[in-house]
This record gives sequence, C-alpha cells and structure tokens, in this order.
Amino acid sequence: MQPSSSHVLIVGAGPVGLALAHGLGLAGVDVTLIERDAAVSRQLRASTFHPPTLDMLDAWGVTAELLAQGRVTPVWQIRLHETGEHVDFDLSVLGDETAHPYRLQCEQAVLSEALERRLRLLPRVRLLRGVTVAAVGQEADHAWIELEGGDRLQAAYVVGCDGAHSLVRKAIGASFDGSTYPDTTLLATTTFDFDAMWDDLAGVNYIWQDSGTYSLLHLPEVWRVSLHPVSDAPLEEEAKPARIRARLGALFPGHGPFELLEIRPYRVHKRLASRWRDRRLFLAGDAAHLNNPKGGMGMNGGLHDALCLGGLLARRLDGAADESLDGYERQRLPVVRDDIIAQADRNHARMQIRDLVERREALARLQALARDRDRCRAYLRQTSMLEGLDKARSLAAAPGQP
Repeated sequence: MQPSSSHVLIVGAGPVGLALAHGLGLAGVDVTLIERDAAVSRQLRASTFHPPTLDMLDAWGVTAELLAQGRVTPVWQIRLHETGEHVDFDLSVLGDETAHPYRLQCEQAVLSEALERRLRLLPRVRLLRGVTVAAVGQEADHAWIELEGGDRLQAAYVVGCDGAHSLVRKAIGASFDGSTYPDTTLLATTTFDFDAMWDDLAGVNYIWQDSGTYSLLHLPEVWRVSLHPVSDAPLEEEAKPARIRARLGALFPGHGPFELLEIRPYRVHKRLASRWRDRRLFLAGDAAHLNNPKGGMGMNGGLHDALCLGGLLARRLDGAADESLDGYERQRLPVVRDDIIAQADRNHARMQIRDLVERREALARLQALARDRDRCRAYLRQTSMLEGLDKARSLAAAPGQP
C-alpha cells in the first residue's frame, strides 16, 4: 500500500477501535482496521454503559440494539452485607441533560458485533481479522505498520487501540506509569436469582462484607459476580468453580445451587500513558489508560477517546491545521487522569474498608449525600462521566490549559 494523505490505520478491533473506524468511515475517511483475533471476543469484559456513552452511540443507531439485549438499570446501590443497610443512587435526576438517565448492563461483545456489522456497510472501511502487527513506525510524510510475514501498510496516521501491551505506545516512546492493585478479581456469571436474597436489591450493587467486598450486576439472563480471593492459594485454584461456589455458599448459607457459566480471573491496574500522540501516531482506550473497574468507566472512557479523536482526525484530513490534533491529548488525558482513574481509585479504596463501624459511618455519609438533591446530582454527574465530558469540552475551548 502506498502512502495516502487520507488514510488511517487502526491497530486493534475491540470496541474502541471499531468505534473509531466507524466514526471515521461515516466521515468519508479511508480506514484499515487490523485485528489479531479472528472474531469478536465473547470473553467476560465490560458490561456497563453510562448515560453519555448511550447518547453518543444513539446517533449511530447502536443504542437501540444495546437496549434490546441489555438491562436498563436506573438505580445503583452500595450495601452492607451483614445488616442489609444500603444507599440507592437514582440516575433519573439526570433526565434533563441526557436521553438515557440510567446505566445499561449489556455485554461488551454486543457493542462490538453491532459496530462490526455497520463497518461492513461502509465502502471506505476495511477490516482485516486474524492479522498480527509486528512493528509500528513513522516517517516525515506517513506512518506505517509491518505485519507478521513482512507486508507493510502505510497511511497518514496510525492509531493504537491495541490494549495494555500496545505496540503503538512503544513506538511513540510513551511510558505507562502506574501500579497494580494488590487484590485479584474473580469475575463469574451465574443464573442464581440474587433478587430472592433481598427484595430491595438494585441492578448494580457494590457490597461491603467482612471477608472482602463483592459486586452483583444484573444482566438480562444472568448475574455477574465480582469477588476477591480470601486465601493465599494460587489464582488458578481460587478460580476453580468449586472454590467460587463455596465462596458464594459462605456468603449466602442455605441457598443455592450456584450454577456458574463463565469465570475470568484478572489483575487490576491503574496506568496512564505519558503521551498519547507523537506526530502521526496516536493512542486510545486501554493502550492509553487502565483503571479499576469499580464504577464501570474503562470501556466508556475508551469510547469517549474514540469519538474525540475520530472527529479531530476527520477535520484534519478535511484541511484543518496539524496543530488541531494536539487537542486530543489536551482534552482527554486530564479527564482520564482526574475523572476516571482517580474516581475509580476512590471507589476501590472506599470498598476496601473492613471495619464494620467505619463502613457504617461511610454508609451514613453516602445516605446523607443521596438525600441532598444538589449534592447527589453533582455526585451522579461525576460518576456517570457527564462532568468529565464537560471538562473535556472546556479544555478544547481553552488551549492554554495544562
């Protein structure tokens, strides 16, 4: 492929890469999207869609598909396992500024499959699956990727949506500073009806318990359970179905059976790339940032990256100045740092409180916040990512800001 002044190469066809390719394709940009996997992954990944993300995807007709296969969750909850005391946060208070004042619980793969179907209808977008990228680089007048086998593709820009081990990030020379949380997460799905345990359970629940916090998220057909190991046994032992069933049996004695459909153990990181652009190379999604999943902001933040960068690239290829592309990192990096990574870290720290008295005090503060309409609205704007997007818009309008 010869260099093209109007071509964009995207490495990685997860939801962020697919969304970026779709937005660029709709804008009339030539796009080649390269993915190592032969098909959309059905592995347990993100499942929370926040209000502004649903608003964004609605313009493409995708939100309707997500709603058809997901579960609308207007209320999320923090609860004490031992006493049943809880606080509810009702997203309906945001109904005057979003068309979707709720969280939607829907498997990430539903979004990826919906976007991929749309990509195949766009004549200027090419998706290459089952193809591995071996190297990435750039020259003065083009960027390039080299495939395993030696073929080289060239374009005006290359965007890395290629995850935590991003080749594009390495080509940029960006560091990926941060840390790994000491606790491992065990994610499982089950058909057990947790609504039978508490008649006031919400669709999304973060639950304090003596042996460690856990989460319950209700999808249309299953519940997602997020646990942390309680022993020093190797992770592969903790992730065995019998161990997880025993853990659920200890949490809910006398109940069951706990039929487990899928299990995924993983380590959780908080990391931020030091740079998101080097001339013709860009980063988005997990290649640029990782955060604790408490609050469900990781995939949403990556999608917000894609829509921001896609708009800037389309305008640049339509004649805008090269400096306009500097707006991407200026808008997105501070928001990810301060409104996604930091908020997710606070969510994680709050749920690590082990002393029951301290937990009840923390719950009382949250209950007081929920009763105060103005404070609650501000908190929900922050946790639903509306505030961060407002900040990004203000940063776009004020290029002198750090």
